[in-house]
Amino acid sequence: MDVFKAIQERHSVRSYLPDSIPTSQLLRILESARLAPSAANIQPWHFIVISDRQKRDVLSKSGIFARFLSDSPVVIVGCGNRKASRWYIVDTAIAMQNMVLAATAEGLGTCWVGSFDEEHVRKLLNIPEQFSVIAIIAIGHARVERDITGAILHLFRRRKQLKEIASREEFGDPYVV
Repeated sequence: MDVFKAIQERHSVRSYLPDSIPTSQLLRILESARLAPSAANIQPWHFIVISDRQKRDVLSKSGIFARFLSDSPVVIVGCGNRKASRWYIVDTAIAMQNMVLAATAEGLGTCWVGSFDEEHVRKLLNIPEQFSVIAIIAIGHARVERDITGAILHLFRRRKQLKEIASREEFGDPYVV
């Protein structure tokens, strides 16, 4: 799948089949993060791959919008080293987006999760003090069922048109072709 098709097809999946993810797919997803660009090539990230059901259950209680993490066969916690680079948040987020697109290209569903209690996650996973938890990604085979929450959200909040989010030469001059 080419990258633009992966971008078009990517959507947030909050319901997963219990099927495991083959190691070969997981390695390609992690490799996509490793290859991500970072300021001065510092690569201030560390990713914790969680497949243990008990840890996923505990993680699912770390935020109000994280409940579905217990059903995702793999959860990846992205951490950024605050001491390594002032750009640790951006760099880690770029690497995590690479993983989301790679997973989509592999035919897997993902959901980027920002709803979590950082201290709860830090203690559970024994994360060193110099690292911040940037985000969590659920990865798995999407369960084919209607996501009512997502459907309602997209009914009221459609994607903005390009002219609403891009300007030509200066802010406020809509980019229109």
